[in-house]
Amino acid sequence: MASKNLLQIRMETAKKILTKLHELAVKPDLSEVERDALIQRFEFSFELLWKCAKEYLYVEEGIDAASPKKVIRCCRELGLLDEGQTQEALQMADDRNLTSHTYDETFAQAVVERIRQYDPLLQSWLDKIGDAR
Repeated sequence: MASKNLLQIRMETAKKILTKLHELAVKPDLSEVERDALIQRFEFSFELLWKCAKEYLYVEEGIDAASPKKVIRCCRELGLLDEGQTQEALQMADDRNLTSHTYDETFAQAVVERIRQYDPLLQSWLDKIGDAR
């Protein structure tokens, strides 16, 4: 499959997944099951979005960035993220790693609040990739 097609497919999939993330991110008073679902949706969303950005960098800019943090920094250099968004995205990458390897009640509640803050950034990042194409 051509890389431009892969990028398009990833962008379409990311849009759908971000919609699902948003549904829970804006919902107040999540049950334990909903909270866990939000965390898992965040993990999926972040993974797909950084890989979408990685594909964009490679296909459109000729940049081969291998890690989420490298992709985030390259997006900053290209103006797809501003400095504040870059710092937030780097924290998001750290949180994504922690959600995969750590779990306790206190952490889960804290990360849910941060995911609610990340929700608009994820959508904005995807929109900027789409606009840049």
